[in-house]
Amino acid sequence: MKSSKAAHAPATDALLLDNQMCFALYSTSLTMSKVYQPLLKKLGVTYSQYVVLMALWERDGVTVSELGDKVYLDSGTLTPLLKRLELLGLVRRRRAEEDERRVLVSLTPKGRELKTKANEVADKLACTVQCSPKEVKLLTRRLQEMRAILVKSIAK
Repeated sequence: MKSSKAAHAPATDALLLDNQMCFALYSTSLTMSKVYQPLLKKLGVTYSQYVVLMALWERDGVTVSELGDKVYLDSGTLTPLLKRLELLGLVRRRRAEEDERRVLVSLTPKGRELKTKANEVADKLACTVQCSPKEVKLLTRRLQEMRAILVKSIAK
């Protein structure tokens, strides 16, 4: 069986995996999750649960829809995650009195207490990435700007 020249042709620079911003973001995100894993294990939560808790520490008592918008998760992903957090005793879900179609999510006292322990996670991660607080802030801001641009491009 003959192999085609195309199968063995060198990749152009534009198609080299290490030149892809999307792959750099993807692989960094996977690696970041691995770094978070042992830190979050001490808190008893997964990374996704941690993200939801951080959003609730910022603003408690929000609807599932508002929470999903904040953390970029759809209700099909968010609802089971909230059920697990509820089983852990960290959040409470209840129907809104004025509109029973809306479900409100609130931290429990145990969920609010976890915030103090979570500060250690942020501190340890800052040491791990070896960036100054200023560098972290700049990089985070730029990634947020990129995300906003990408979100707009999807909406077109």
